[in-house]
Parts: sequence; C-alpha cells; structure tokens
Amino acid sequence: MEKGLIALSAAIAIAVSGLATAWAQSKIGSAGAGAIAEKPEVSGTIIILMAIPETMVILGFVIAVMIILGT
Repeated sequence: MEKGLIALSAAIAIAVSGLATAWAQSKIGSAGAGAIAEKPEVSGTIIILMAIPETMVILGFVIAVMIILGT
C-alpha cells in the first residue's frame, strides 16, 4: 500500500506540473502569435517566453524523483 501511495504522489507531481505548463504555454503561444503578427522583431522574445514554463515540468520531475528515492 505504501509503495502505491508513493507512486501516486510522484505521478500527481508530474501531472499537475505538466498541466500547468500546457495551460501557460497555450496562453503565451496565442498572445505570442498575435504579437509576432504585428511586430515580427519580437519573435526571439516570444521563443524565450515559451521556454520559461518548461521549468515547471522539470521541477515537477525533480520532485517526483525526490519522492520516489526518498524511501
């Protein structure tokens, strides 16, 4: 039972961070497409802004590894 709860908590850590990243990138992507349509010179900034939310998934993965290896 304990190993099942550990696996479930690690899965929740990955799932929640993945869903949060997807939501953030959808908002940034739609706003970024509009910004690039009006001012093409901001494309570099938009690419950087699209990459920033990926840190949430990386941190979720690190937390999941810490949960699994902490036993």
